[in-house]
Amino acid sequence: MRNKTQFYINGTWVNPIRANDFDVINPADESVCATISLGSEADTNLAVSAAKNALVTWGVSSKEERIEVLEALYSIYKRRWSDMAEAISLEMGAPIDFASNAQTGSGAGHIKTFIKKLRTFEFEKPLGDHAPDNRLVYEPKGVCALITPWNWPINQVTLKVIPAIATGCTMVLKPSEIAPLSSMVFAEMIDEAGLPDGVFNLVNGDGAGVGSQLSAHPDVDMVSFTGSTRAGALISHNAADDFKRIGLELGGKGANIIFADADGDAVERGVKHCFNNTGQSCNAPTRMLVQRSIYEQSVTKAQAVAAQTSVDLPAKQGDHMGPVVSQLQFDKIQNLIQQGIDEKATLVAGGVGKPEGFETGYFVKPTIFSDVNNQMAIAQTEIFGPVLSMIPFEDEEDAIAIANDTCFGLTNYIQTKDANKAKRIAKQLRSGMVEINGSNLCAGSPFGGYKHSGIGREGGVLGLEEFLEVKVISGWK
Repeated sequence: MRNKTQFYINGTWVNPIRANDFDVINPADESVCATISLGSEADTNLAVSAAKNALVTWGVSSKEERIEVLEALYSIYKRRWSDMAEAISLEMGAPIDFASNAQTGSGAGHIKTFIKKLRTFEFEKPLGDHAPDNRLVYEPKGVCALITPWNWPINQVTLKVIPAIATGCTMVLKPSEIAPLSSMVFAEMIDEAGLPDGVFNLVNGDGAGVGSQLSAHPDVDMVSFTGSTRAGALISHNAADDFKRIGLELGGKGANIIFADADGDAVERGVKHCFNNTGQSCNAPTRMLVQRSIYEQSVTKAQAVAAQTSVDLPAKQGDHMGPVVSQLQFDKIQNLIQQGIDEKATLVAGGVGKPEGFETGYFVKPTIFSDVNNQMAIAQTEIFGPVLSMIPFEDEEDAIAIANDTCFGLTNYIQTKDANKAKRIAKQLRSGMVEINGSNLCAGSPFGGYKHSGIGREGGVLGLEEFLEVKVISGWK
Protein backbone atom coordinates (compact mmCIF):
# COMPACT_ATOMS: atom_id res chain seq x y z
CA MET A 1 0.00 0.00 0.00
CA ARG A 2 1.27 3.46 -0.90
CA ASN A 3 0.99 6.45 1.40
CA LYS A 4 0.13 9.44 -0.80
CA THR A 5 -1.47 11.78 1.70
CA GLN A 6 0.49 14.92 0.79
CA PHE A 7 -0.55 17.72 -1.57
CA TYR A 8 1.63 19.69 -3.96
CA ILE A 9 1.27 23.39 -3.09
CA ASN A 10 3.56 26.28 -4.02
CA GLY A 11 6.30 24.01 -5.34
CA THR A 12 6.45 21.73 -2.29
CA TRP A 13 4.87 18.49 -1.11
CA VAL A 14 3.02 19.40 2.09
CA ASN A 15 0.93 17.58 4.67
CA PRO A 16 -2.80 18.35 4.80
CA ILE A 17 -3.93 20.87 7.37
CA ARG A 18 -6.21 18.22 8.83
CA ALA A 19 -5.86 14.48 8.24
CA ASN A 20 -8.75 12.97 6.31
CA ASP A 21 -7.54 9.65 4.95
CA PHE A 22 -9.24 8.05 1.97
CA ASP A 23 -8.52 4.59 0.60
CA VAL A 24 -7.83 4.14 -3.12
CA ILE A 25 -9.18 0.76 -4.18
CA ASN A 26 -7.57 -1.53 -6.76
CA PRO A 27 -10.59 -2.47 -8.91
CA ALA A 28 -9.04 -5.78 -9.93
CA ASP A 29 -8.99 -7.29 -6.43
CA GLU A 30 -10.85 -4.75 -4.25
CA SER A 31 -7.78 -4.24 -2.03
CA VAL A 32 -6.53 -0.90 -0.73
CA CYS A 33 -3.67 0.06 -3.06
CA ALA A 34 -2.98 3.53 -1.67
CA THR A 35 -4.12 6.06 0.90
CA ILE A 36 -4.61 9.71 0.06
CA SER A 37 -5.99 12.59 2.07
CA LEU A 38 -9.10 14.52 1.13
CA GLY A 39 -8.37 18.21 1.37
CA SER A 40 -10.16 20.71 3.57
CA GLU A 41 -11.15 24.29 2.77
CA ALA A 42 -7.92 25.45 4.41
CA ASP A 43 -5.89 23.31 1.97
CA THR A 44 -7.90 24.63 -0.96
CA ASN A 45 -7.34 28.21 0.16
CA LEU A 46 -3.59 27.67 0.44
CA ALA A 47 -3.41 26.26 -3.07
CA VAL A 48 -5.53 29.03 -4.59
CA SER A 49 -3.47 31.67 -2.78
CA ALA A 50 -0.26 30.14 -4.17
CA ALA A 51 -1.72 30.17 -7.68
CA LYS A 52 -2.90 33.76 -7.31
CA ASN A 53 0.52 34.94 -6.17
CA ALA A 54 2.29 33.07 -8.96
CA LEU A 55 0.02 34.62 -11.60
CA VAL A 56 1.70 38.00 -11.09
CA THR A 57 4.88 36.79 -12.80
CA TRP A 58 3.80 33.70 -14.75
CA GLY A 59 0.95 35.60 -16.38
CA VAL A 60 3.49 37.86 -18.12
CA SER A 61 6.09 35.16 -18.85
CA SER A 62 7.32 34.80 -22.40
CA LYS A 63 6.18 32.15 -24.85
CA GLU A 64 9.78 30.93 -25.02
CA GLU A 65 9.89 30.41 -21.24
CA ARG A 66 6.69 28.36 -21.33
CA ILE A 67 7.92 26.26 -24.25
CA GLU A 68 11.17 25.53 -22.42
CA VAL A 69 9.30 24.22 -19.36
CA LEU A 70 6.91 22.14 -21.45
CA GLU A 71 9.75 20.61 -23.44
CA ALA A 72 11.47 19.63 -20.20
CA LEU A 73 8.21 18.13 -18.96
CA TYR A 74 7.77 16.15 -22.19
CA SER A 75 11.26 14.68 -21.82
CA ILE A 76 10.59 13.69 -18.20
CA TYR A 77 7.20 12.22 -19.15
CA LYS A 78 8.78 9.95 -21.75
CA ARG A 79 11.45 8.83 -19.26
CA ARG A 80 8.80 7.97 -16.64
CA TRP A 81 6.37 6.38 -19.10
CA SER A 82 6.22 3.04 -17.27
CA ASP A 83 5.57 4.77 -13.92
CA MET A 84 2.56 6.51 -15.42
CA ALA A 85 1.23 3.35 -17.07
CA GLU A 86 1.53 1.33 -13.87
CA ALA A 87 -0.25 4.01 -11.84
CA ILE A 88 -3.16 4.17 -14.29
CA SER A 89 -3.48 0.39 -14.48
CA LEU A 90 -3.46 0.10 -10.69
CA GLU A 91 -5.91 2.89 -9.91
CA MET A 92 -8.59 2.38 -12.56
CA GLY A 93 -8.06 -1.13 -13.88
CA ALA A 94 -6.88 -0.52 -17.44
CA PRO A 95 -4.99 -3.55 -18.80
CA ILE A 96 -1.29 -2.71 -18.67
CA ASP A 97 -0.75 -2.69 -22.44
CA PHE A 98 -3.74 -0.40 -22.92
CA ALA A 99 -2.63 1.75 -19.97
CA SER A 100 0.76 2.19 -21.62
CA ASN A 101 -0.13 2.53 -25.30
CA ALA A 102 -3.47 4.36 -25.18
CA GLN A 103 -3.79 5.98 -21.78
CA THR A 104 -0.19 7.07 -21.16
CA GLY A 105 0.28 7.64 -24.88
CA SER A 106 -2.60 10.12 -24.94
CA GLY A 107 -0.87 12.30 -22.34
CA ALA A 108 2.37 12.36 -24.29
CA GLY A 109 0.49 13.17 -27.47
CA HIS A 110 -1.25 16.15 -25.90
CA ILE A 111 1.97 17.60 -24.48
CA LYS A 112 3.68 17.27 -27.86
CA THR A 113 0.74 18.76 -29.79
CA PHE A 114 0.28 21.74 -27.45
CA ILE A 115 4.00 22.58 -27.69
CA LYS A 116 3.66 22.54 -31.49
CA LYS A 117 0.56 24.77 -31.44
CA LEU A 118 2.10 27.14 -28.89
CA ARG A 119 5.13 27.78 -31.12
CA THR A 120 2.95 29.33 -33.84
CA PHE A 121 0.26 30.92 -31.64
CA GLU A 122 0.13 34.71 -31.88
CA PHE A 123 -0.65 36.33 -28.55
CA GLU A 124 -0.71 39.76 -30.23
CA LYS A 125 -1.96 40.47 -33.74
CA PRO A 126 -3.67 43.23 -35.75
CA LEU A 127 -7.44 43.28 -35.83
CA GLY A 128 -7.28 43.45 -39.62
CA ASP A 129 -6.09 45.44 -42.63
CA HIS A 130 -8.99 47.85 -42.13
CA ALA A 131 -7.82 48.72 -38.59
CA PRO A 132 -4.01 49.00 -38.45
CA ASP A 133 -4.11 50.78 -35.10
CA ASN A 134 -6.35 48.17 -33.42
CA ARG A 135 -4.57 45.27 -31.73
CA LEU A 136 -5.92 41.96 -30.44
CA VAL A 137 -4.10 40.76 -27.34
CA TYR A 138 -4.64 37.29 -25.83
CA GLU A 139 -4.08 37.17 -22.08
CA PRO A 140 -4.37 34.37 -19.49
CA LYS A 141 -7.74 33.94 -17.84
CA GLY A 142 -6.01 33.74 -14.49
CA VAL A 143 -6.29 31.20 -11.69
CA CYS A 144 -7.88 28.02 -13.01
CA ALA A 145 -9.54 25.18 -11.12
CA LEU A 146 -8.98 21.96 -13.07
CA ILE A 147 -11.20 19.05 -12.05
CA THR A 148 -10.51 15.76 -13.82
CA PRO A 149 -12.13 12.29 -14.00
CA TRP A 150 -10.96 8.73 -13.41
CA ASN A 151 -11.69 7.07 -16.77
CA TRP A 152 -8.93 8.65 -18.89
CA PRO A 153 -7.00 10.29 -16.05
CA ILE A 154 -3.79 11.61 -17.62
CA ASN A 155 -5.52 12.29 -20.93
CA GLN A 156 -7.80 14.80 -19.22
CA VAL A 157 -5.10 16.17 -16.93
CA THR A 158 -2.85 17.04 -19.87
CA LEU A 159 -5.77 18.48 -21.86
CA LYS A 160 -6.19 21.02 -19.06
CA VAL A 161 -2.83 21.51 -17.34
CA ILE A 162 -0.71 21.86 -20.49
CA PRO A 163 -2.78 24.61 -22.21
CA ALA A 164 -3.12 26.40 -18.86
CA ILE A 165 0.66 26.47 -18.50
CA ALA A 166 1.09 27.39 -22.17
CA THR A 167 -1.20 30.42 -21.92
CA GLY A 168 0.28 31.83 -18.71
CA CYS A 169 -2.45 30.69 -16.33
CA THR A 170 -1.85 29.29 -12.87
CA MET A 171 -3.88 26.43 -11.51
CA VAL A 172 -5.11 24.06 -8.84
CA LEU A 173 -5.68 20.50 -10.04
CA LYS A 174 -8.18 18.27 -8.27
CA PRO A 175 -7.98 14.81 -9.81
CA SER A 176 -10.60 12.16 -9.15
CA GLU A 177 -10.21 10.80 -5.64
CA ILE A 178 -10.91 7.34 -7.10
CA ALA A 179 -7.90 7.49 -9.43
CA PRO A 180 -5.45 10.11 -8.11
CA LEU A 181 -2.15 8.25 -8.41
CA SER A 182 -1.38 9.13 -12.03
CA SER A 183 -1.91 12.82 -11.28
CA MET A 184 0.51 12.61 -8.37
CA VAL A 185 3.13 11.02 -10.63
CA PHE A 186 2.48 13.89 -13.05
CA ALA A 187 2.97 16.43 -10.24
CA GLU A 188 6.36 14.86 -9.55
CA MET A 189 7.23 15.36 -13.23
CA ILE A 190 6.17 19.01 -13.11
CA ASP A 191 8.26 19.55 -9.99
CA GLU A 192 11.29 18.13 -11.79
CA ALA A 193 10.63 20.21 -14.91
CA GLY A 194 11.22 23.42 -12.94
CA LEU A 195 7.90 25.19 -13.26
CA PRO A 196 7.93 28.27 -10.97
CA ASP A 197 6.46 27.74 -7.51
CA GLY A 198 2.70 28.17 -7.32
CA VAL A 199 1.96 27.89 -11.04
CA PHE A 200 0.78 24.29 -10.62
CA ASN A 201 -0.81 23.01 -7.42
CA LEU A 202 -2.52 19.71 -6.62
CA VAL A 203 -5.05 19.10 -3.85
CA ASN A 204 -6.85 15.79 -3.61
CA GLY A 205 -10.47 15.77 -2.57
CA ASP A 206 -13.98 14.81 -3.54
CA GLY A 207 -16.50 16.81 -5.53
CA ALA A 208 -18.58 17.90 -2.55
CA GLY A 209 -15.47 19.12 -0.75
CA VAL A 210 -12.52 20.47 -2.71
CA GLY A 211 -14.46 20.46 -5.98
CA SER A 212 -17.18 22.72 -4.61
CA GLN A 213 -14.67 24.89 -2.77
CA LEU A 214 -12.72 25.51 -5.96
CA SER A 215 -15.73 26.19 -8.18
CA ALA A 216 -17.07 28.79 -5.74
CA HIS A 217 -13.75 30.32 -4.67
CA PRO A 218 -13.70 34.10 -5.26
CA ASP A 219 -10.06 34.02 -6.42
CA VAL A 220 -10.66 31.34 -9.08
CA ASP A 221 -11.24 32.87 -12.53
CA MET A 222 -12.03 29.73 -14.53
CA VAL A 223 -13.25 26.20 -13.86
CA SER A 224 -12.47 23.43 -16.34
CA PHE A 225 -14.29 20.22 -15.48
CA THR A 226 -14.59 16.79 -17.05
CA GLY A 227 -17.09 14.35 -15.61
CA SER A 228 -20.77 13.62 -15.34
CA THR A 229 -23.49 15.89 -16.66
CA ARG A 230 -25.04 16.02 -13.19
CA ALA A 231 -21.79 17.28 -11.64
CA GLY A 232 -21.30 19.71 -14.53
CA ALA A 233 -24.65 21.32 -13.77
CA LEU A 234 -23.74 21.69 -10.09
CA ILE A 235 -20.43 23.30 -10.98
CA SER A 236 -22.16 25.71 -13.34
CA HIS A 237 -24.50 26.83 -10.56
CA ASN A 238 -21.64 27.08 -8.09
CA ALA A 239 -19.53 29.23 -10.42
CA ALA A 240 -22.37 31.49 -11.58
CA ASP A 241 -22.33 34.01 -8.73
CA ASP A 242 -18.81 35.14 -9.66
CA PHE A 243 -19.41 34.85 -13.42
CA LYS A 244 -16.48 32.48 -13.71
CA ARG A 245 -15.61 31.14 -17.13
CA ILE A 246 -16.40 27.45 -17.29
CA GLY A 247 -15.35 24.66 -19.59
CA LEU A 248 -17.33 21.44 -19.33
CA GLU A 249 -16.62 18.12 -21.03
CA LEU A 250 -19.48 15.90 -19.96
CA GLY A 251 -21.34 12.77 -20.99
CA GLY A 252 -22.22 11.13 -24.26
CA LYS A 253 -24.44 8.49 -25.83
CA GLY A 254 -22.91 8.17 -29.27
CA ALA A 255 -24.84 6.71 -32.20
CA ASN A 256 -22.97 4.50 -34.65
CA ILE A 257 -25.05 4.53 -37.85
CA ILE A 258 -24.37 1.45 -39.98
CA PHE A 259 -25.91 1.50 -43.44
CA ALA A 260 -26.46 -1.55 -45.64
CA ASP A 261 -23.57 -0.45 -47.85
CA ALA A 262 -21.07 -0.22 -44.97
CA ASP A 263 -17.81 -2.15 -45.19
CA GLY A 264 -17.73 -5.69 -43.83
CA ASP A 265 -15.78 -4.76 -40.70
CA ALA A 266 -18.12 -1.98 -39.56
CA VAL A 267 -20.03 -4.03 -36.97
CA GLU A 268 -16.92 -5.62 -35.48
CA ARG A 269 -15.18 -2.24 -35.38
CA GLY A 270 -18.18 -0.69 -33.63
CA VAL A 271 -18.48 -3.40 -30.97
CA LYS A 272 -14.77 -3.25 -30.15
CA HIS A 273 -14.90 0.54 -29.94
CA CYS A 274 -17.84 0.33 -27.53
CA PHE A 275 -15.96 -2.14 -25.31
CA ASN A 276 -12.73 -0.14 -25.45
CA ASN A 277 -11.53 0.96 -21.97
CA THR A 278 -14.22 -1.39 -20.60
CA GLY A 279 -16.84 0.96 -22.01
CA GLN A 280 -15.69 3.80 -19.76
CA SER A 281 -15.37 6.52 -22.39
CA CYS A 282 -17.73 9.44 -22.89
CA ASN A 283 -17.33 9.19 -26.68
CA ALA A 284 -18.05 5.46 -26.87
CA PRO A 285 -20.46 4.42 -29.68
CA THR A 286 -22.92 2.74 -27.33
CA ARG A 287 -25.96 2.91 -29.63
CA MET A 288 -25.47 0.88 -32.81
CA LEU A 289 -28.08 1.97 -35.33
CA VAL A 290 -28.30 -0.64 -38.11
CA GLN A 291 -30.29 -0.44 -41.34
CA ARG A 292 -33.08 -2.97 -41.12
CA SER A 293 -32.09 -4.93 -44.24
CA ILE A 294 -28.83 -6.03 -42.54
CA TYR A 295 -30.00 -5.86 -38.93
CA GLU A 296 -30.31 -9.57 -38.10
CA GLN A 297 -26.97 -10.50 -39.63
CA SER A 298 -25.37 -7.58 -37.82
CA VAL A 299 -26.73 -8.81 -34.48
CA THR A 300 -25.18 -12.21 -35.20
CA LYS A 301 -21.83 -10.57 -36.02
CA ALA A 302 -21.94 -8.45 -32.87
CA GLN A 303 -22.75 -11.50 -30.76
CA ALA A 304 -19.68 -13.28 -32.17
CA VAL A 305 -17.42 -10.31 -31.35
CA ALA A 306 -18.71 -10.24 -27.77
CA ALA A 307 -18.04 -13.98 -27.44
CA GLN A 308 -14.44 -13.40 -28.54
CA THR A 309 -13.91 -10.48 -26.12
CA SER A 310 -11.85 -11.70 -23.19
CA VAL A 311 -11.91 -10.32 -19.65
CA ASP A 312 -8.79 -10.62 -17.53
CA LEU A 313 -6.62 -9.03 -14.88
CA PRO A 314 -5.16 -5.60 -15.73
CA ALA A 315 -1.66 -6.73 -14.74
CA LYS A 316 -1.65 -9.27 -17.58
CA GLN A 317 -0.37 -8.24 -20.97
CA GLY A 318 -2.65 -8.60 -23.96
CA ASP A 319 -5.79 -7.26 -25.59
CA HIS A 320 -8.57 -7.81 -23.07
CA MET A 321 -11.05 -5.92 -20.91
CA GLY A 322 -10.19 -5.15 -17.33
CA PRO A 323 -12.59 -4.32 -14.49
CA VAL A 324 -14.65 -1.17 -14.21
CA VAL A 325 -13.32 1.37 -11.75
CA SER A 326 -15.39 0.93 -8.58
CA GLN A 327 -18.15 -0.86 -6.72
CA LEU A 328 -20.42 2.12 -7.33
CA GLN A 329 -19.81 1.97 -11.07
CA PHE A 330 -20.25 -1.83 -11.11
CA ASP A 331 -23.61 -1.57 -9.33
CA LYS A 332 -24.82 1.14 -11.71
CA ILE A 333 -23.97 -0.97 -14.75
CA GLN A 334 -25.60 -4.08 -13.27
CA ASN A 335 -28.80 -2.16 -12.52
CA LEU A 336 -28.99 -0.82 -16.06
CA ILE A 337 -28.37 -4.23 -17.61
CA GLN A 338 -31.22 -5.58 -15.51
CA GLN A 339 -33.36 -2.63 -16.57
CA GLY A 340 -32.70 -3.49 -20.22
CA ILE A 341 -33.87 -7.04 -19.57
CA ASP A 342 -36.95 -5.74 -17.76
CA GLU A 343 -37.72 -3.42 -20.68
CA LYS A 344 -37.86 -6.51 -22.94
CA ALA A 345 -34.78 -5.78 -24.99
CA THR A 346 -33.23 -9.03 -26.24
CA LEU A 347 -30.05 -10.00 -24.42
CA VAL A 348 -27.74 -11.51 -27.04
CA ALA A 349 -24.48 -11.46 -25.06
CA GLY A 350 -23.38 -10.99 -21.47
CA GLY A 351 -25.88 -9.96 -18.84
CA VAL A 352 -25.91 -9.39 -15.10
CA GLY A 353 -23.26 -10.82 -12.81
CA LYS A 354 -19.52 -11.18 -13.13
CA PRO A 355 -17.75 -13.22 -15.80
CA GLU A 356 -16.93 -16.79 -14.84
CA GLY A 357 -13.81 -17.02 -12.70
CA PHE A 358 -13.98 -13.45 -11.35
CA GLU A 359 -15.67 -13.52 -7.97
CA THR A 360 -13.43 -10.68 -6.75
CA GLY A 361 -12.96 -7.40 -8.58
CA TYR A 362 -15.37 -5.17 -10.46
CA PHE A 363 -15.50 -7.22 -13.65
CA VAL A 364 -18.46 -6.90 -16.02
CA LYS A 365 -19.54 -9.19 -18.84
CA PRO A 366 -19.33 -7.65 -22.31
CA THR A 367 -23.03 -7.17 -22.96
CA ILE A 368 -25.12 -6.61 -26.08
CA PHE A 369 -28.85 -5.94 -26.39
CA SER A 370 -30.81 -6.16 -29.63
CA ASP A 371 -34.42 -5.14 -30.35
CA VAL A 372 -33.80 -1.90 -28.48
CA ASN A 373 -35.92 1.16 -29.11
CA ASN A 374 -34.57 4.62 -28.46
CA GLN A 375 -36.98 5.30 -25.59
CA MET A 376 -35.53 2.56 -23.39
CA ALA A 377 -33.34 3.55 -20.45
CA ILE A 378 -30.37 1.65 -21.90
CA ALA A 379 -30.64 3.78 -25.06
CA GLN A 380 -30.89 7.12 -23.26
CA THR A 381 -28.65 6.66 -20.20
CA GLU A 382 -24.87 6.91 -20.29
CA ILE A 383 -24.11 3.49 -18.80
CA PHE A 384 -20.32 3.92 -18.81
CA GLY A 385 -19.66 0.21 -19.11
CA PRO A 386 -19.31 -2.44 -21.83
CA VAL A 387 -22.97 -2.42 -22.84
CA LEU A 388 -24.09 -1.99 -26.47
CA SER A 389 -27.67 -1.28 -27.59
CA MET A 390 -28.55 -2.29 -31.17
CA ILE A 391 -31.41 -0.32 -32.75
CA PRO A 392 -32.84 -0.90 -36.26
CA PHE A 393 -33.61 2.00 -38.61
CA GLU A 394 -35.37 2.25 -41.95
CA ASP A 395 -33.66 4.98 -43.95
CA GLU A 396 -31.39 8.00 -43.76
CA GLU A 397 -34.03 10.28 -42.28
CA ASP A 398 -34.94 7.73 -39.63
CA ALA A 399 -31.29 7.22 -38.67
CA ILE A 400 -30.69 10.95 -38.20
CA ALA A 401 -33.83 11.31 -36.09
CA ILE A 402 -32.84 8.44 -33.78
CA ALA A 403 -29.23 9.59 -33.49
CA ASN A 404 -30.27 13.13 -32.51
CA ASP A 405 -32.99 11.96 -30.10
CA THR A 406 -30.82 12.23 -26.98
CA CYS A 407 -29.88 14.93 -24.49
CA PHE A 408 -26.22 14.30 -25.37
CA GLY A 409 -24.22 15.43 -28.37
CA LEU A 410 -20.58 14.42 -28.07
CA THR A 411 -19.51 11.98 -30.82
CA ASN A 412 -21.48 10.19 -33.53
CA TYR A 413 -20.26 7.70 -36.11
CA ILE A 414 -21.27 6.91 -39.70
CA GLN A 415 -20.51 3.75 -41.69
CA THR A 416 -21.25 3.87 -45.44
CA LYS A 417 -19.37 3.61 -48.73
CA ASP A 418 -21.38 6.55 -50.11
CA ALA A 419 -19.13 9.56 -49.41
CA ASN A 420 -21.80 12.11 -50.30
CA LYS A 421 -24.32 10.47 -47.97
CA ALA A 422 -21.76 10.38 -45.17
CA LYS A 423 -20.97 14.09 -45.50
CA ARG A 424 -24.66 14.98 -45.82
CA ILE A 425 -25.54 13.11 -42.63
CA ALA A 426 -22.49 14.34 -40.70
CA LYS A 427 -23.70 17.91 -41.10
CA GLN A 428 -27.12 17.01 -39.69
CA LEU A 429 -25.94 15.20 -36.57
CA ARG A 430 -26.13 17.36 -33.45
CA SER A 431 -22.74 16.52 -31.98
CA GLY A 432 -19.37 18.17 -31.59
CA MET A 433 -17.59 15.33 -33.37
CA VAL A 434 -18.43 12.88 -36.16
CA GLU A 435 -16.20 10.01 -37.29
CA ILE A 436 -16.78 8.37 -40.67
CA ASN A 437 -15.83 4.77 -41.52
CA GLY A 438 -13.42 4.32 -38.64
CA SER A 439 -11.36 7.42 -39.42
CA ASN A 440 -9.99 8.76 -36.14
CA LEU A 441 -9.80 12.42 -35.19
CA CYS A 442 -6.31 13.84 -35.70
CA ALA A 443 -4.03 15.32 -33.05
CA GLY A 444 -5.14 18.84 -32.22
CA SER A 445 -8.78 18.24 -33.12
CA PRO A 446 -11.18 20.13 -30.83
CA PHE A 447 -12.82 17.72 -28.37
CA GLY A 448 -16.23 18.66 -26.99
CA GLY A 449 -19.93 18.46 -27.61
CA TYR A 450 -23.38 19.97 -27.98
CA LYS A 451 -26.30 20.00 -25.56
CA HIS A 452 -25.71 18.14 -22.27
CA SER A 453 -22.29 17.00 -23.46
CA GLY A 454 -20.71 20.25 -22.39
CA ILE A 455 -19.43 23.74 -23.10
CA GLY A 456 -16.21 24.61 -24.89
CA ARG A 457 -13.51 22.58 -26.63
CA GLU A 458 -10.29 20.91 -25.55
CA GLY A 459 -7.20 20.19 -27.62
CA GLY A 460 -5.25 22.06 -30.27
CA VAL A 461 -5.54 25.79 -30.91
CA LEU A 462 -9.10 25.97 -29.58
CA GLY A 463 -7.85 24.26 -26.42
CA LEU A 464 -5.36 27.10 -25.95
CA GLU A 465 -8.01 29.73 -26.58
CA GLU A 466 -10.20 28.22 -23.84
CA PHE A 467 -7.69 29.55 -21.30
CA LEU A 468 -7.32 33.02 -22.83
CA GLU A 469 -9.15 36.31 -22.54
CA VAL A 470 -9.27 38.55 -25.61
CA LYS A 471 -8.48 42.24 -25.30
CA VAL A 472 -8.68 44.79 -28.09
CA ILE A 473 -6.55 47.95 -27.91
CA SER A 474 -7.07 50.94 -30.17
CA GLY A 475 -4.46 53.57 -30.99
CA TRP A 476 -1.73 50.91 -31.19
CA LYS A 477 1.30 52.37 -32.99
